[in-house]
Amino acid sequence: MSDAVNCEYCVNYSYDDDYECYTCEVNLDEDEMVKFITGNFHQCPYFKMGDEYRIVRKQM
Repeated sequence: MSDAVNCEYCVNYSYDDDYECYTCEVNLDEDEMVKFITGNFHQCPYFKMGDEYRIVRKQM
């Protein structure tokens, strides 16, 4: 399995209506932000798999 991070599956990656694009909600420091913007952010310590159906499964 690859160590690359796919932000699209992260809980912290959401659509920002003001900027009209997807952004990371984690407050990254300057070095982390440079890695994120340049695409060199391979092992994000803040990555948490987003599971949209977690609540639905609890209700069943």
